[in-house]
Amino acid sequence: MQHSINSLLLLLSISYITACTNSPSVPPEIFRKNGMVLIPSGLLNMGGDNQQADPNELPKHRVQVNSFWMDETEVTNEQFSTFVKATSYTTVAERNVDWDKMKLDLPPNTPKPPDSLLLAGALVFQATDQPVVLDNPGKWWRWTTGADWQHPEGPESNIKNKMNHPVVQVAWEDAAAYAKWAGKRLPTEAEWEWASRGGIEDAIYPWGNEPINETTNKANFWQGLFPYQNTEADGFFTTAPCKSYPPNAYGLYDMAGNVWEWCADWLDVEYYKKSSATTANTKGPVKAYNPSMPFQQEKVVRGGSFLCNDDYCSGYRNSRRMGSTVDTGLNHTGFRCVRDVENED
Repeated sequence: MQHSINSLLLLLSISYITACTNSPSVPPEIFRKNGMVLIPSGLLNMGGDNQQADPNELPKHRVQVNSFWMDETEVTNEQFSTFVKATSYTTVAERNVDWDKMKLDLPPNTPKPPDSLLLAGALVFQATDQPVVLDNPGKWWRWTTGADWQHPEGPESNIKNKMNHPVVQVAWEDAAAYAKWAGKRLPTEAEWEWASRGGIEDAIYPWGNEPINETTNKANFWQGLFPYQNTEADGFFTTAPCKSYPPNAYGLYDMAGNVWEWCADWLDVEYYKKSSATTANTKGPVKAYNPSMPFQQEKVVRGGSFLCNDDYCSGYRNSRRMGSTVDTGLNHTGFRCVRDVENED
C-alpha cells in the first residue's frame, strides 16, 4: 500500500508543479479515498494577500508542508451522529458549565453568574432588528440554554433535515475527540491554509482572486448589511449542505464560508513575526497569545462562515486567522479532519 501511496504522491506533485500558478485553469490531479483528498507537499507562502490582511496575518513567510489527506467536506451532522452513537460522547454544550474551569479564561475576580446561566447551552447568532455599530459581538450573539449540536439554534430547533449540513456547536475538544475516534487529527494552521489555496499561490480566496462581493456561487456568506439584513443571494441564511458550491482546485469543498473550522494550533497573534525565513511543517506556538484578550487561551479557526462579509470579518480569505476558546460552541463553527500519509496501510 505504501508503494501505491508514493506513486500517487509523485503523480500529484507533477500535476501540482504545472498547476501552481495564479490561475486555477490547470487543476492538479485529484486523488480521493474514503471521503478524503490527497494534498501534495509543497512550499506555502503563508500570510495576507491584500490590503484586508490584519497584522496577525503578516509578514508572509515560507512554510514547508508535507503531503497529507484531508476531508473533502466539513464533518457533517450525519458523521458526527455516527460518532456519538458509537461512543456515547457528550459534547461541551450538552454539559453544565464548569465555573472553576471557565473563570480561568476571565479577568481575575470576575463575579460568578447565577446558576441559571451556567446550565448546558451555547452561543447562537441572532440578527439585530436595526443596523448596529460593529464593535460589540454581544449585540448579535446570545447565550442560549439548550443549544447544542442537535439543536444548533436552541432547544426548539433540530437537524432532522440537515444531516448533510456541517455539524456546528462543537467545541475544540469535541472536534479533537471526533478526529481521534476517526483515526484522524485536526489540521495544523499551515496545512489548512496550504489546502485552501489549492495550488494557487498568493490568491485571496480558494477559487482565486474574483472578488467575493461579485459572486454568489462560490461560497456561503452574508450578503447585505450585517448583522441586520441578509439578502440570502447565495440561497442560505445559515448553513448550507456540504458540496453546495464548487470545490477548489484540490477538490475541497467549503474552504471559504459555511462554517469556521477548528485547527490544531493555539492562536498567537504575533507568531508570524517570530517565524524563520522557512519553517518546516510547523505545528504552531506552544501556547496562545492575544494581548487584547490576555486571559483566554484560544485555538485557531479558519475559513469564515455564513456570517462573514467584507464589512465585518472577511473570514473567507485564505489567510484570515481568528481564534476561539476550546470550550466555546457557536452555531457557525465546525471542523474537518486530516490524516498523515505515513499512517496509511
